[in-house]
This record gives sequence, C-alpha cells and structure tokens, in this order.
Amino acid sequence: MQPPAGSQVSRVPAQRTPPEQLAPPAPAPAPERPRRRLRTVLSVVAGLLAVLCVGGGITGFILYDRATAPDRSAPDAVVDNYLRAFLVDRNDTKASQFACEGGGDLDAVRGLRDELERREANFNVVVRVSWGALARAKSGDGELVTTTLTISSSADGQTRSSRREEWQFKVIDKDGWRVCEGRKAV
Repeated sequence: MQPPAGSQVSRVPAQRTPPEQLAPPAPAPAPERPRRRLRTVLSVVAGLLAVLCVGGGITGFILYDRATAPDRSAPDAVVDNYLRAFLVDRNDTKASQFACEGGGDLDAVRGLRDELERREANFNVVVRVSWGALARAKSGDGELVTTTLTISSSADGQTRSSRREEWQFKVIDKDGWRVCEGRKAV
C-alpha cells in the first residue's frame, strides 16, 4: 500500500542492523537452585537411622529371647533346672517350663517339697536341697537321670540335720527335653 500523498514517509526500505552486529541479549538472572541437596542428605540420614533402629530392635528381641528361653537342650540340664526351680526357688511357674505337659508323674517330688515346707514351719529351720552329679542312661523313649539329693536343715547358721537320697527322673524329648517323672530310687 502506498503512503498518502503529501506524506513525509520515505520510500526507502528501513535499514536494520545485521543480527551478527547486535549486542548479545542481557543474560537472564539464573534461577535459584532449589535446596534439594539438603533434603537429600536429610532423607538419607533419616533412612539410615530408621534401618538402624529396626535392626537394633530385632537384634535386641532375638538376644532377649535367647537369654530368657529355658535350657531344655539336654536331659541332665533340664533335670538340674527343674530341681533348682521347684526345690530351691520353689517357683511352680518356672518349674512347669521344664516338666511334661500336664505335670507328668511328679507327685513324689511335690511330696518332698511339702515335707520340706512342713519341717521349716514346725521346727523353725531353713531347709536346703542340693544335688551331686547327674548320671544319664537311655530308657525306652527317653532317658533316666539319676542324682543324689542332699537335704539339710539349719537354724541360726548351724546345721541341724542332713540326709542323702537317691532320686531318678524320667526325661522325654518333646520339643526340648522335659521331666515327666520323678521318684526316690529303690
């Protein structure tokens, strides 16, 4: 389109500076880097702490379970633990961990403990039970463990009486060894 008559518009095409001579554009300010590095470090540290806590908890549980589990690994060990729990500590709950389900035939051992408690009450003495070596012998579906119980009473630190008795305990392996029968040897 032509410019209107009388206008001052030049008919010479506009001259432009060639692009290679133009000044480079002003650099845009660099955007701030997000603080992802700090977040990453914190995430890694938190993850490691979580793994350590879970691992420590599991290790603690396993060690506690092993330390508190009753030792039923061998016939003589289970008889020793049973005698300690039943006659020395007089703890029926702990003793039941070493006895057969339903208690087995342990009436003679219960009778012995009842006798010890009666003596303590009647004569105002302290009765202690100890035992010697535990001898093992195969017996049918389990083993027989034989030992000599020493039963002594004392008052004011002085021994009043002492006696020895041979005892036999039948032990059966049912998810670990357990005492199923106890009686005075004949």
